[in-house]
Amino acid sequence: MKGDSRGKHPHAYEGQMTELLITHRGGCHCGRVQFEVQAPARLSATECNCSMCRKVGYWHLMVPRSQLKVLQGKEVLTTYTFNTGVAQHYFCSVCGVKSFYVPRSHPDGYSVNVRCIESDTIQQLDIRQFDGANWEDHIGELAPLPES
Repeated sequence: MKGDSRGKHPHAYEGQMTELLITHRGGCHCGRVQFEVQAPARLSATECNCSMCRKVGYWHLMVPRSQLKVLQGKEVLTTYTFNTGVAQHYFCSVCGVKSFYVPRSHPDGYSVNVRCIESDTIQQLDIRQFDGANWEDHIGELAPLPES
């Protein structure tokens, strides 16, 4: 990863809708789950402080469903839900890593864990903070999914 900026941007997708998409590869710790995601080389991600994200150190890259392709490992994914049940948290049943999931905030897309993307294709990473501990009060601050 060539750059890491923890600035506060007004939208998680600022600049992502106009940049060319490239293919990033990633996966879980044991390697059984592998994926490709279409996103810019300069990523804008969100760090959330909700009870789940805070404990696992998740950095969110929101993408439309059409931009994520699971290459292998669907058979080892386990789903965890809580609270409203809208979010579908997919974990590798072997190593326990959550590489991506269907978020409550954007149920028509995926949130990809930037920490699970191979860093050689990431030119820059900007991270904005999101107060997910007070989700209902702050959900309007999240940008919609980028166009696919």
